[in-house]
Amino acid sequence: MKRNIVIATVAAAALIGGGTVAAYAVGDDDSAPTQRQSSVRVADDRDDSAEDAAEEKADDTADDRDDAAEIRTEARTAKVGAADAIAAALKHTPGTAVAADLDDDASNVWEVSVVKSDGTDHDVRVSAADGKVLDVQRDDDDDHDGRDDLAALKGANVDAHEAAQAAAAKGTVTDVDLDDDGPAAWSVETTKGEWKVDLKTGKVTQDRDDRNDQDGQDDRDGEDD
Repeated sequence: MKRNIVIATVAAAALIGGGTVAAYAVGDDDSAPTQRQSSVRVADDRDDSAEDAAEEKADDTADDRDDAAEIRTEARTAKVGAADAIAAALKHTPGTAVAADLDDDASNVWEVSVVKSDGTDHDVRVSAADGKVLDVQRDDDDDHDGRDDLAALKGANVDAHEAAQAAAAKGTVTDVDLDDDGPAAWSVETTKGEWKVDLKTGKVTQDRDDRNDQDGQDDRDGEDD
């Protein structure tokens, strides 16, 4: 009975006002109107967000692969390797080399980070074509990091130059960096993977994360067979 009265009232209001009135069927127990349509819309929004996130992740992965491919190509064509680039940088700017990487912008240039005894960090750009130093810039933002790097390397027997030489047996070196997360070690990337070089012994081992990635890829390949 109550439902009929409500519907009749709403219909009358629509006729008198000449407008559109949204009507809700009210049950005998005066319960709230059902919001099924809103729930569906929220679920659709969540699905769209998840799809967008997946597409963005796929795009980032593709970009990373493209960058890695470019670096591998540059490394194979570079006449000056990582070890020689580090040696050239240190000859020009004496100090401690803590990193060296081959630019991924097709400039065919090594960027070597050299920390002086006072902790100042200098970026030395070395041509991968002939080993000449192109320019040097002080990185004022990394003085604190420079001192931390020197502290991490205190007592080390293997420097960046030697780490690059040791890892060269695992592929053409594209990046050398000091990894001080946990036990300090040289982190070296080559065209065949990522490696750790012990600061004391110079022993080269495959990076754990890289090994896990490769194992995961092998598992996926096995499932496809």
